[in-house]
Amino acid sequence: MALKIRLARGGSKKRPFYSVVIADARAPRDGRFVEKIGSYDPRLPKDSEFRVQIDAEKASEWLRKGAQPTDRVARFLSKIELDGKPIVEWAHGDNPKKGEPGKKAQERAEEKAEKAKAAAEAAAAPAEEAPAAEEAPAEEAPAEEAASE
Repeated sequence: MALKIRLARGGSKKRPFYSVVIADARAPRDGRFVEKIGSYDPRLPKDSEFRVQIDAEKASEWLRKGAQPTDRVARFLSKIELDGKPIVEWAHGDNPKKGEPGKKAQERAEEKAEKAKAAAEAAAAPAEEAPAAEEAPAEEAPAEEAASE
């Protein structure tokens, strides 16, 4: 039986609360579990001592038995020290495509860039023509003044 140390969601709609549980990998997320070893409340501030509460001794015992933590739980366990060292060595994962926008968002970004480029070209073109148009009436103005005198 492959065991996982993972989060099981509780709480009501828009008010999440998670239990840190030991469960069979095949069991549903909020379904059957072997033991509850802690809790996680994401609504609390990050520096709150009650945000993540995990029994370190039970967690290390289950890790020795072969339970594998999920990424989120491994991050929590890496911040908890037992005998002067973290329970789990956690390293940031490398998934460069995760932060990439989807196809539609990329298409919208390309269209927006094209519109911005066209607007910049349009703004630059009249700016070059405008000084020439302003200079022409300035030359005619002295002739009109002489005629009116």
